[in-house]
Amino acid sequence: MRKFIVTIALGGAMLLGAMGTQSAQAQTYPNVADRTAFSPAANYMSLPGYLRFLYLQQSQRWISREEAINAARAQGANVGPAPTG
Repeated sequence: MRKFIVTIALGGAMLLGAMGTQSAQAQTYPNVADRTAFSPAANYMSLPGYLRFLYLQQSQRWISREEAINAARAQGANVGPAPTG
């Protein structure tokens, strides 16, 4: 019985520890709405590409092209029409 109680206590402590290490973080993307695509200000990149590049430098993580397009559009940047094919 004692072994069972110790096991339950350790399991609960591990569960609480694991829950404490996960924190919700809001994704904040660099602002590219004030840039012009393929200009020197955007390092001669498209705005979603430039946003991906800046986000990589900021967080050491690549985001998908679709995620970058959606983030740039949400900022009001002109990213052009959606691809057709």
